[in-house]
Amino acid sequence: MYIPSAFAMTDPAKIAEVISSHNFATLISKDGNSLFASHLPFLYKPDLGAHGKLTSHLAKANRHWELFNEQEEALVIFNGPHAYISPNWYATEIAVPTWNYITVHVYGKPRVMTSEAELNAVLDETVDKHESGLPAPWATSRLADDLKAKLHQAIVGFEIEITRVEGKFKLGQNRSKEDQKKMLSILQTATDSDSLALAKFTEREFKD
Repeated sequence: MYIPSAFAMTDPAKIAEVISSHNFATLISKDGNSLFASHLPFLYKPDLGAHGKLTSHLAKANRHWELFNEQEEALVIFNGPHAYISPNWYATEIAVPTWNYITVHVYGKPRVMTSEAELNAVLDETVDKHESGLPAPWATSRLADDLKAKLHQAIVGFEIEITRVEGKFKLGQNRSKEDQKKMLSILQTATDSDSLALAKFTEREFKD
């Protein structure tokens, strides 16, 4: 990924926040002379392995898992909030439009899970993560054992031991303080959730 120095993000805590809060990501693997992509929910385990691990699952009918050979690196792209930035939002008179965004690229070698316990763990944790904030959380324990076993036969769990991570927070760090302040003030009045989320990241980054 092209990362100008002004936009490089290496803070593990901020990277972990993006991965955890925007965990529906794009997995890309080599497929011969081509590429294969799947869109999946991931769980981040920063304390496992030298650089952490990702876990996820996909349908067995999705042949993507057949490309996992523990030798080839795969890429997982976590896209955070993003927004169009108008030149009118700067104090500087001469400017051009741009797009500000947050993204994290995670590289590693996928391994198919071979035990029922591993698969159970990734499914339970994924459900718990996304149900925990709901008024009446659903749990996988509500499924009968025979139905759960049948469903598991149609799913493949996998983990990725992370080999490297690239973070890019393009938030206008290359602009003047006046440009940053005006741009942020307009982002904070937006009505769409992406712009508002980007504004929160931007405000915190400028304060740091």
